[in-house]
Amino acid sequence: MDQFDVVVIGGGPGGYVAAIRAAQLGFKTACIDEWKNAKGGPAPGGTCTNVGCIPSKALLQSSEHYEHALHHFGDHGITIKGASMDVAKMVARKDAVVKQNNDGILYLFKKNKVTFFHGRGAFAGAAKDGVYQIDVSDPSSTSIAAKQVIIATGSNARALPGVAFDEKLVLSNDGALSIGEAPKKLGVIGAGVIGLEMGSVWRRLGAEVTVLEGLPNFLGAVDEQIAKEAAKLFKKQGFAIHLGVKVGAVKTGKNDVTVEYTTADGKAETATFDKLIVSIGRVPNTTGLNADAAGVKLDERGFIVVDGDCKTSAPNVWAVGDVVRGPMLAHKAEEEGVAVAERMAGQHPHIDFNCIPWVIYTSPEIAWVGQTEQQLKAAGVAYKAGSFPFLANGRARALGSTDGLVKILADAKTDKVLGMHVIGPVASELIAEGVMAMEFGASSEDIARICHAHPTLSEATKEAALAVDKRTLNF
Repeated sequence: MDQFDVVVIGGGPGGYVAAIRAAQLGFKTACIDEWKNAKGGPAPGGTCTNVGCIPSKALLQSSEHYEHALHHFGDHGITIKGASMDVAKMVARKDAVVKQNNDGILYLFKKNKVTFFHGRGAFAGAAKDGVYQIDVSDPSSTSIAAKQVIIATGSNARALPGVAFDEKLVLSNDGALSIGEAPKKLGVIGAGVIGLEMGSVWRRLGAEVTVLEGLPNFLGAVDEQIAKEAAKLFKKQGFAIHLGVKVGAVKTGKNDVTVEYTTADGKAETATFDKLIVSIGRVPNTTGLNADAAGVKLDERGFIVVDGDCKTSAPNVWAVGDVVRGPMLAHKAEEEGVAVAERMAGQHPHIDFNCIPWVIYTSPEIAWVGQTEQQLKAAGVAYKAGSFPFLANGRARALGSTDGLVKILADAKTDKVLGMHVIGPVASELIAEGVMAMEFGASSEDIARICHAHPTLSEATKEAALAVDKRTLNF
């Protein structure tokens, strides 16, 4: 039986990065991952690479190009007649992008001397003489030994009670990424990241999209001002958004899905869709791990219990990413994976969950870090707010993307940045400045004093910082 210093179970963002960092630090490392490609070969990268972050961005990019060709290129003097979308080719491109990422991870394993095992990893039992036996199955069949184990098995889509995903009519994120042609009517249960992103893809290709959200507020975790702006823009794009609904029976027919629901004012409604995307959250993936036998405790929701350093209840067993507490974000998993590897080596890394950015890759994009206005008010924190619209930004005008704004929240006394919120073009990139500022304890004045290149979208961040002190220059 091969013995390793570190074995990582799961090759998603948290797992593969943890394995690479452990190997860099001199540990003999192995990573086990069960994802398979269409031919049954290894496809490391987890949900993010295979049916999440990467493929969804590929489809979003393709569909955005198509929408620009239909509705926006004319503004630039570009005339296109008879534009059409080959959905099969779009999906094939998405698959190619996924494979590039799968292959890239396998290359990184080889480069960093990480031994890869293709299959499902499970504990054989508790440690014996400080060593765990990890059994690997499907398609491999072997057992390996590990002094330390990192669990990074990720999460699965949460299904509606009594309504299983068939990935043909009732879709999780997986099925939503592989629709063969644009549906005429698309239902989305849950106005979360996946629902809005996938809804955006198929709306651009002609689908009539209806979003049914159980919460009374749209994007309740987002700063209220940003959320209101988002709701206005999504409705303008053609989304039908219903808030405060209670979903009842969901019935599948031969080629459609019928959803019975009650509106916020108590009215009974029925809607029939060609496809239904269910986006109501995710659940930790611990099935088949045999965690109990190893002494790894789970909480009442199925998450692996860890302390602040990601240590589990079993000696020398760690867990990171979606399978533990905290935000279910790929980049959070990566940071935890690196931190665990470094702790094994005696280092003392730190992760501030308040400085982890969130992004929704719709158009316009939505991104934020830190606290929202409603959170600061609820906590009784005295703060100052400054915002700047992209409508007043020269680069945004040149791009033809003037929807949205940048908003910065700062402590009323110290001026320390407490949060940054963006809705607008490439918000996913702009938010990095807010993360950097918060990690280094910067003030809004610090951002305002930094020279930003002109003309750039980042100037809107500078202007929002100036607005905190009520001294914008261009609005």
